[in-house]
Amino acid sequence: MSFWDHLTELRKRLVRMILAWLVMSVVAFMNRELIFDKIILAPKDTSFITYKWLCQLGTFLHADSLCLPPMSLSIINLNLSGQFMTHMTISMFAGVILASPFIIFQLWQFVIPALYEKERRYARQAVFVMSFLFFIGVAFSYYFMVPWTLNFLGTYQVRASYEKQISLSSYISTVTSTILSVGLVFELPVVVYVLSRLGIITPEFLKKNRKYAFVIILILAAIITPPDIFSMVIATIPIYSLFEISILVSKRVAPKPDPEDLED
Repeated sequence: MSFWDHLTELRKRLVRMILAWLVMSVVAFMNRELIFDKIILAPKDTSFITYKWLCQLGTFLHADSLCLPPMSLSIINLNLSGQFMTHMTISMFAGVILASPFIIFQLWQFVIPALYEKERRYARQAVFVMSFLFFIGVAFSYYFMVPWTLNFLGTYQVRASYEKQISLSSYISTVTSTILSVGLVFELPVVVYVLSRLGIITPEFLKKNRKYAFVIILILAAIITPPDIFSMVIATIPIYSLFEISILVSKRVAPKPDPEDLED
């Protein structure tokens, strides 16, 4: 294929991805009550299922700190068009999540012609793995990271006399950015796979910097969870596990050194 043929193929894939995104966004827009009442706004109240799980876990572990304090955030809208624009934003955000398997598939379909037959088989598996990891990350973020973040920020007070009312746009941006960022973090093994295949990183490099990665993950967990050791540990374990899995992935796919080079 010529350069222009590649551009034509890329344009075709992009059009399909955008159409899938728009269709899923329209579906989300038409299900406003489900998206907002049952999903987006659900973590703002202590009746959310995660708070019950954590309280039960805290009772089992004799760790009262896991039973988060009662919370019911008061959400207000400050702009005339705020609710409509929020509805549009959330619909587009949900559209990206719902259409992500198809989007990933289209990206791989564009890359596949440049791969050998064996690599194509791996590419097909990669579509499933990337989609699976992304959805796992989104679910983990929604059920654990978002409730911790909202509870900590929603109950934190400089002075008790200050009334706390949360703007709708602030709440939505906090929830969506947390969900999307953690979903992308869960793609770490795939990123390491690609970089290792290209020889950009090696398993030795990852092992050597393991302690720095652990510190960074601890800092991240400390930021997004309440200030207690149990919450931080629960947030750290799955993210650090991804790093260890990435080391195994890198070790499996990294190019092996040429024996002749080793002799030299």
